[in-house]
Amino acid sequence: MERSATMREVLAMNGFATVLAVVAVAAWACAAQARDIHIDHEKGDDGANGLTQGAPLKTIAQAITLAQPGDTIHLAPTKTPYKQSAVFHNKSGEPGKPIVLDGHGATLSGSEPLDEKAWQQVAPGLYRNDKLIPRSDAIVGRFYFIFDGQMNHMGRTSKGPKRPWLKPEELKPGEWTYVKDDHAFYVKIEPGKKLGDCRIESPARSNGVSFSGECNHFVIRNVIATHVWNDGYNIHGKTRDILFENITAIDCGDDGLSAHDDCEVRVEGFVSIGNSTGICNVGHSTSVNNCVLIKGCLGYDFFVLDTNTHTLTNSVIFANASRSVDVRGRADGGVCTLKMDNVAIIHTGEHRREIAVGKNGILEARRLTVYGLCLLQQGAATLTESVIGGNPAPEFVLSSEAKWQADKNVYDLKSLRLDKAVYAPKDFDAYRQATRQDAASQWTKIEFAQPLTGRVKTPGLPKGIGADLALLPLEGQM
Repeated sequence: MERSATMREVLAMNGFATVLAVVAVAAWACAAQARDIHIDHEKGDDGANGLTQGAPLKTIAQAITLAQPGDTIHLAPTKTPYKQSAVFHNKSGEPGKPIVLDGHGATLSGSEPLDEKAWQQVAPGLYRNDKLIPRSDAIVGRFYFIFDGQMNHMGRTSKGPKRPWLKPEELKPGEWTYVKDDHAFYVKIEPGKKLGDCRIESPARSNGVSFSGECNHFVIRNVIATHVWNDGYNIHGKTRDILFENITAIDCGDDGLSAHDDCEVRVEGFVSIGNSTGICNVGHSTSVNNCVLIKGCLGYDFFVLDTNTHTLTNSVIFANASRSVDVRGRADGGVCTLKMDNVAIIHTGEHRREIAVGKNGILEARRLTVYGLCLLQQGAATLTESVIGGNPAPEFVLSSEAKWQADKNVYDLKSLRLDKAVYAPKDFDAYRQATRQDAASQWTKIEFAQPLTGRVKTPGLPKGIGADLALLPLEGQM
């Protein structure tokens, strides 16, 4: 016989139900607090609350001030770029409730038109300004001008080549220079034209999106950053749970994206074009990078150094920079590790480019397709299931300190040098006997399909060897 519930049990159950109801209401209330904050720099007003598309804010700064955990900041995709930066300092979301910045494809531009009144004409078509920026070698080293929408760095970039400064009288229309003693910039236009009638801009803001201090639990998505003098996306301080999703950096004075200090970042979809460095992560930062396209950069394509671990997967590097992939640790023994999986690295220029593994650097790579790049190794490297070739055929140069492990690769190399021993294709068996590496590898002629995207025409490759191009953000597949 079933026992009827006593009054005490009924009250207890009712009390438990009440507690559940209160918890449910509280959870609903917390969820309801997540807000959409709208920005439109063309028609917005910071006096509005920004909570509807019909009453947007004007500035990103005001939206960041108002944002709470769980909120999403929306940028209206306006016809003109936002002449603003998104600056986060000592601000955080919460676990499961990140603060989201969704650009919806909007552009954050760091440049401003030249103020004709601030420039002195010193010769026909030649203008001078000694108060354009604060005295700073760091800014000058990253500086450039934009003539009619085109970045002109005059052959100088922060982490790469630096041509000597031209004398002001040597300038041609569309060029510029800097005289350090006077801290003066000079620009040259066609004589007879007015400076204000020429579409010339210079970078006025340091970064497109930046984090500093302690910042946790953020998502930055669908944003384009361009024409800043430093980084498209700059991460400093101490950060955790920072996700960059479907972002772009174009023509930035330093890095497309750069993590420093004690920062952890994750990148899911990034296009980095025309920057000094595609990605550069330093200090004790950690990064996970997936689905990245790097092209047309100047100093480095992908550069990680100091300590900690970084990964790059399902990505493409068109290696245009003066240095391509570089991983190196610290001189005091700190180790930096780069893990690469399913990556194509393609170089077609005249000058030699390298994948460099410096002292206290570790490269762990599998399923690479590499065209036209040499390997320079001083640290430790593991290479498996990869295809390495080019025209002319590249070289591997490993120092006496290098720790080398390799297998299941297909090589088309000019030579492979281990300390003082140099191995040509005919010496492959001797190399394998000497190193006990590459037991299941081949050294043979490789023909790549045109146009160069990393697709191998011959020989037929075993499944799982080389990058799976279907998973890569190649331009025709984006």
